[in-house]
Amino acid sequence: MLENKLFKFEEGVVSRWASYENPDGAKGAGGTVRNGRKGAPWFTLNPGESRVLAHAENTSGIIRRMWITISDQTPETLRGIKLEMFWDNSEKPAVSVPFGDFFCVGLGKVATFKNALFSNPEGRNFSTYIPMPFKTGMKILVTNESSVTIKHFYYDIDYTLGDKFTEDTLYFHAFFNRENPTHMKKDFELLPYIEGKGRFLGTNMGVRCNKKLYSDTWWGEGEFKAYIDGDTDYPTICGTGVEDYIGTAWGQDYYYDLYCGCPVYDKENMELCCYRFHIPDPIYFNSNFKATIQQIGGVDRDDYFHHAQLLYKNKIANNQVISVDGDPIDFADIPMLNGIPLLFEREDDWSCCTYFYLDKHENNLPELMDVSERTKDLVARPGFMGKYPQDMPLFR
Repeated sequence: MLENKLFKFEEGVVSRWASYENPDGAKGAGGTVRNGRKGAPWFTLNPGESRVLAHAENTSGIIRRMWITISDQTPETLRGIKLEMFWDNSEKPAVSVPFGDFFCVGLGKVATFKNALFSNPEGRNFSTYIPMPFKTGMKILVTNESSVTIKHFYYDIDYTLGDKFTEDTLYFHAFFNRENPTHMKKDFELLPYIEGKGRFLGTNMGVRCNKKLYSDTWWGEGEFKAYIDGDTDYPTICGTGVEDYIGTAWGQDYYYDLYCGCPVYDKENMELCCYRFHIPDPIYFNSNFKATIQQIGGVDRDDYFHHAQLLYKNKIANNQVISVDGDPIDFADIPMLNGIPLLFEREDDWSCCTYFYLDKHENNLPELMDVSERTKDLVARPGFMGKYPQDMPLFR
């Protein structure tokens, strides 16, 4: 990713950090409070309050890194804080997503992980290294739409000014979606239809499996699909299953890697968070694009234990399970068919934060859904760490 630029000096480019004391990154204006002895490293973000984290006008530049930590890291705050980014004095944000999901933390579940674009080395902070260029200005804004007071909000945003761009430079965008539950045989939209020229960078997904109907059966047979430049009924790019799309196989568990991973896999509650980034394998589009993923389950034909569970649970719920062929399934009478797994349609709780570049600083996507829809049914449970920061002595 560094492309041998570590040893090159870029003429006309200057370095800046935005912080609570210095959101404009003004020269010589950092750390002025208390005579420069750590007088204002954090601020309090009250319910309903907005705060500009970084701002620049009449200049080009690139956001290079963002690091943030907050003193309450539960689903209510991680989904309840709205993060917005505006490029080139636009009134409409290119990014308008929940804070946690943007930083690759799905379902409000903090976890220890690192990848090519994000990191959370001890499960207590939020960092990204996605390059985000702007040509005439930028603004990064947070709004606390939760009912929780964020007593401590620490951050720094590292960027350069004066960067020179060619006409093919794209703007960074992000989109959040959630369906709770999804709709039978209607693929979940990772990125709805957009117009323009750009690059699909990847997605961070959260899944809460419907144990009421499907017990702990396998949920991830659905295929990733990318509809490129006018595709209609069928896509140009189609995967083979969710776990295959995120770089593993034959099931799924906790792991993380540079471009794919699953930082949260709660087997007891059947909740998981996973990601896939298309960095070495770019997905470009010239005029329009859409990305979806299917909700398809699978059960082995000789797995009589789960056959019985599915039969009982759906009878109690007065629900009929449908195969991917559209036929009703009788779990009391499953033909073996050479051992081929039985695939069936599912309705689960899916959410995502999807990242992409576009040749314009605005997009035609829907506005961020209401905070009540973003947080509904989420339970505060750590992902893969021992304690939340708010449980530590420093924040009591």
